[in-house]
Amino acid sequence: MIVELAPLFLTWADVDPARHTFDSASASQVVRSLGPAQRVPSRPEGPEGDPATNDWSWSEGKPWADAMSQALAEHYGRWTVGWRWAHDEGDFDGGPVGNWCCPKDSITTPEETLGRVTAALCEWREWLESLAGWFEEYPLALADVADQRTLWEHAARNLILQVTDRTGCGSGWYGHCRQVLTWFLSRWDVAPELAEDLVERAIGGRFHSWIAPEPETVDDVAERLALSLRPADGGTPSTGPTPDHLERWLEVRETVSWQEAPDGGGDGPVTPACDGAAEDIRTFDGALDPDRANGLLAALELLRADAARGASLDFELLQRWQHHVLGTPQPPPFRDQPAFAKAGRERYGIGPDTRARLDACLAESAKDAPRPLPLTARAARAYLDVCFFHPFDDGNARSAFLTLVFVLAREGVALDGVSLLRRVTFQADEPADALILTRYIDSHLAETRHGTATRCP
Repeated sequence: MIVELAPLFLTWADVDPARHTFDSASASQVVRSLGPAQRVPSRPEGPEGDPATNDWSWSEGKPWADAMSQALAEHYGRWTVGWRWAHDEGDFDGGPVGNWCCPKDSITTPEETLGRVTAALCEWREWLESLAGWFEEYPLALADVADQRTLWEHAARNLILQVTDRTGCGSGWYGHCRQVLTWFLSRWDVAPELAEDLVERAIGGRFHSWIAPEPETVDDVAERLALSLRPADGGTPSTGPTPDHLERWLEVRETVSWQEAPDGGGDGPVTPACDGAAEDIRTFDGALDPDRANGLLAALELLRADAARGASLDFELLQRWQHHVLGTPQPPPFRDQPAFAKAGRERYGIGPDTRARLDACLAESAKDAPRPLPLTARAARAYLDVCFFHPFDDGNARSAFLTLVFVLAREGVALDGVSLLRRVTFQADEPADALILTRYIDSHLAETRHGTATRCP
């Protein structure tokens, strides 16, 4: 048989120790009995980094290691291909094995090399057995998962931390983390394809090479994964379409008690001691990407000019700003497909009148709109409109923030600080979130009015 040698494609059925017997005591004898053990390639002499050694590693070392993987798989089963899944940038990125790196560094004398193969094989098997043990500690009963959410959050958190510790969070470690979480769900009868999708949505691209995730990120991923397992109908997790959260928002929008929003301490212009929006962009976005910060600052300058001339708020205005935010050759168009956010948990539909409906909602942000509301309510509502209409393919959170700043600026209001407005997320179907945002705006506004903000440098 010819086996797929990349361990990232192994399923739980492939590696489950209960399905594949292995005797570590006889592993050395087995390794030395295989055909490749009789022809370990001779390493060329030369200093470290010698190009000749690199060439040898690819021309002779890698084919030999591949042949050893093939022989081990034929003897024990496909699960063995993980013996070469080294930490960092080895034969395969981001694995849990420390006894093998790559042919260039791990193939030396025949005796040492075969010893490393045996040690790496046993280390890989020990890791699989430890995973199996952790899986059994958190038995998943899909019918009862709603009552076991805390247990399942602990399970996911523990597995993530075990992988980060085992891999050292080197290059590509998150690939194995996704795999382990998928194996975990598969063990408890979640279909592998669905398990993979749920894990991908829970992680949402927030794990990165060479960086250990923050505890808050680990907790959030664990919570999202546990929530995703909660079925809507008491059956298995659904693979059907996510509800249209834009429509949910539009329903919620009409039920929120906007008139109860705080008034920001009074009417009239508010001049800050410093430009809190610009300062936050320089520090927060500048740390992520200087080009991102520069684009946002250009859009901020443009929106302030638009506010000064009393421009009407609509998609065309957002589009002018987003051109700078994204740095696109042309102003970005309104999306033409359903959009997703929050790791896929919210879906925003699209129809022939979606853009017109957005414009109608944004028009209500004006002071002289038919239903007068406090400035904090109008700014918060416009922010959430942009979030949940999700008009662009990218950068909607930044667009929503600029929208809020514009609604304030059009009435002569600016803030010393904006941190509460950029570090939180809101749910489309939760009315309380809308009023929470109005209170955040009011808090920053009150601090600015009274000169008590702490964001000025």
